[in-house]
Amino acid sequence: MKAAQFSRFGGPEVLEIVDLPDPRPGPGEVRIAVRAAGVNASDWKKRQGLMDQELPQTLGYEVAGIVDELGEGVSDVAVGDRVFGFCADAAAQAELAVLPHYAPIPPSLDFAAAAALPVAVETAARALDQLGVQRGETLLVNGASGVVGRAAVQLAVARGARVIGTGSPGSHDLLRSLGAEPVAYGDGLAQRVGALSPGGVDRALDIAGSGVLPELIKLAGGPQHVVTVADFAGAQEHGVRFSRGDTGRALYTLGEIGGLIESGQFSVPIGKTFPLAAIAEAHRAGETGQVRGKIVLLAG
Repeated sequence: MKAAQFSRFGGPEVLEIVDLPDPRPGPGEVRIAVRAAGVNASDWKKRQGLMDQELPQTLGYEVAGIVDELGEGVSDVAVGDRVFGFCADAAAQAELAVLPHYAPIPPSLDFAAAAALPVAVETAARALDQLGVQRGETLLVNGASGVVGRAAVQLAVARGARVIGTGSPGSHDLLRSLGAEPVAYGDGLAQRVGALSPGGVDRALDIAGSGVLPELIKLAGGPQHVVTVADFAGAQEHGVRFSRGDTGRALYTLGEIGGLIESGQFSVPIGKTFPLAAIAEAHRAGETGQVRGKIVLLAG
């Protein structure tokens, strides 16, 4: 099969499309013919040598396609079904991928839209779970207009929470459409949030990693009510929980998100698609911030 790979660390130019052996599914897994795979910041961090140090490396965690082989014991899907989910061994950006965690693609979605779901919904749901967000509470989402931020807003609203979301002025109409009350980020954030919620907020989620953890702690009444997915150093400094996948993942969201999508309560924006062969161009677009919304590679 064709797959994206790099054999040395560096810029997008180190990415190659190479021939690799076809993967085979193990017990409880399915193999799919890949139709689309999401691109995330973790991909270019890996490529730069900021994460795993082994070489060579393949890329990609989230993927959508058509089931073409079943592992032992799989009975909930059949060959030919459309599924999306998380790929084993970070090798989703390829012609074939093995999925240990998967769910049927919601009927209204194409492959690109389905491939954009797993990381955003799992990250957002995991953070909301760790915060313990409940109906009737007020949640502040810092960085609400990005892909994960939008997911967090929509999931929190679906849980019955009141959501205040930070974003640039140009994003405020979007945030209102998602059910959030928008505020501008930057100096004076605490005062602007206080004007909307004089008693502060019950919980705060930092998606942007923009150095505002002290303000979030103050607004939420202590570090125990704040979670960040973006500011590891700040979390250590201020005693805030840093949410990461290796401490437990909200995989149940794969099976539940379809209901929200089909009822019009959830979506992930597609910013731009690239063919698999143009993966270097996709990385450049992601790293330079040229694309608003999810970047997705198309294969097949």
